[in-house]
Amino acid sequence: MLKVSDITMKQVAEGFSLTFKEKIELSKLLDKLGVSVIEVEGLSGSRSDALRIKSIALAVTDSVVAAPVELSEESIAATWAALQQAKHPRLQVCAPVSSVQMEYLYHKKPDAMLKAIADAVRACAALTDTEFIAQDATRSEPEFLCQVIGAAIEAGAKTVTVMDSAGRMLPNEFSAFVAGLYQIIPALKDVTLGIGCANTLAMADSCVIAAVACGAGEVKAAAYPIDSADLGNVARIIAAKGDSFGAQTGIRVTQLSRSIEQINRMCSTDRSKTSPFDTGVQEESGIYLTAHDDVQAVRMAVERLGYDLSEDEVLKVYEAFSRIAAKKTQVNIRELDAIVASAAMQVPPTYVLESYVITSGNTVSATAHMKLVKNGTALEGVYLGDGPIDAAFLAIEQITGQHYELDDFQIQAVTEGREAMGQTVVKLRAGGKVYSGRGISTDIVGASIHAYLSALNKIAYEEETV
Repeated sequence: MLKVSDITMKQVAEGFSLTFKEKIELSKLLDKLGVSVIEVEGLSGSRSDALRIKSIALAVTDSVVAAPVELSEESIAATWAALQQAKHPRLQVCAPVSSVQMEYLYHKKPDAMLKAIADAVRACAALTDTEFIAQDATRSEPEFLCQVIGAAIEAGAKTVTVMDSAGRMLPNEFSAFVAGLYQIIPALKDVTLGIGCANTLAMADSCVIAAVACGAGEVKAAAYPIDSADLGNVARIIAAKGDSFGAQTGIRVTQLSRSIEQINRMCSTDRSKTSPFDTGVQEESGIYLTAHDDVQAVRMAVERLGYDLSEDEVLKVYEAFSRIAAKKTQVNIRELDAIVASAAMQVPPTYVLESYVITSGNTVSATAHMKLVKNGTALEGVYLGDGPIDAAFLAIEQITGQHYELDDFQIQAVTEGREAMGQTVVKLRAGGKVYSGRGISTDIVGASIHAYLSALNKIAYEEETV
């Protein structure tokens, strides 16, 4: 079985970036599509990087989640701490093997680089499945390339990947290069040989297929290609012609077009050049469903919002959607979000609101005094915030002793007039999943508190039942 490793999140280009939420959503889409490996960005030193890797690791169920490490014990330990909760983790030791890049990037001579690679692979292999990636392999000295691949295999690498980082080889040249490696490095037959090509000459797809025909067992491609092989093209070619050279993938080709279209929409977000915010958040107000949409269409829209619902919860959302859609022409994405919050994942409350007092004004700091009840015990918290809602949320965190990422906060008008009802939707992120709560009241602060507690109770319920 040919393994396909998606490198979309590892790509770097002007105007291309994904938010935390979008990276998790992308990982779920790729996992359901059936890619063998999902490659994520490594740690750059911030705490959010570790949280990102942990969240993706928890969100992915079938695919391998692979994270790169630097050639140091500190990087290996930190990356493994973030990745180890994945069901199928992989550490990647990436290093240049051409003379120019070794000197320029790492300031190392070949012997020193050889030792550093072997030590890093050995340390990673003691923890989990390990891949060695030889950057710029096609411009390396053949003798040194053989030495470094042999050392990586001996140190415990189960996958060895050679990269045409410059993208200068033609398909026949790359296939000859791969075939030559099998001839001069017998140990390659005991591991998986992976390949990757830059798309400098617009021939990455052809080079990948040529290498597969010569025995490559894993290929790197991107669902949203910038300078790499195109995952969609490679999967379709293998599906159509793979029998002729004994290759097939686990990618669900019937879902390919729809999944790739979703990923393209996510990755090709237009951003304003004058805006200081580069969030990657797409304007979704124009996206809507109608009464003619079936349960599958609703499921896809719910997944796009970032939810991972059970079959029963999807049916509850669809039933609620159908009732609303029968009364109006369209249901937009914001309205669907509220439907999910009200119809899905309803649980017995762990925390019950007994009372709250909010003090706010233009000359005093906003203060929230919250009283909650848990298992018959009253719990109180007082906190200062930037505003009444912020203070209330912080007071709840003080009571529970837990902080969860506020993924989204919406305020919507439900009715009109001076006594209008306000609806709030709060989304909290915990363990890589999104939990939504809804509150409705003429008091928008009260509605916000009820929405926050609704989402919090869902988290508490799931953590207690795990």
